[in-house]
Amino acid sequence: MKVITSLLAILALSAVTSFAADGDAPKKPEGDKGKPKMTPEQMFTKKDADKDGKLSKEEFLKGAKDAAKAEAAFTAKDKDKDGSLSKEEFTAAPKKKKAA
Repeated sequence: MKVITSLLAILALSAVTSFAADGDAPKKPEGDKGKPKMTPEQMFTKKDADKDGKLSKEEFLKGAKDAAKAEAAFTAKDKDKDGSLSKEEFTAAPKKKKAA
């Protein structure tokens, strides 16, 4: 259970890290006139360099500050283990942990 929680935390950090490296800052507080935060669908479209409707591991890892964490996040999201992420896999919210 700790492994799943750790992987989800890594996934969240890698997403923030990879998009921060691309120059997309998180949404600024109200009153600031900055770029709005991108939706997961918009992030997917931006990272899909070859526009084939799926993200290869190379596309997903591009711009990541910590390649090991990003690779772990990719592996966790690749539910069908086909080596690429569909839009559904990329945008899927992490499953909530059941209370014991």
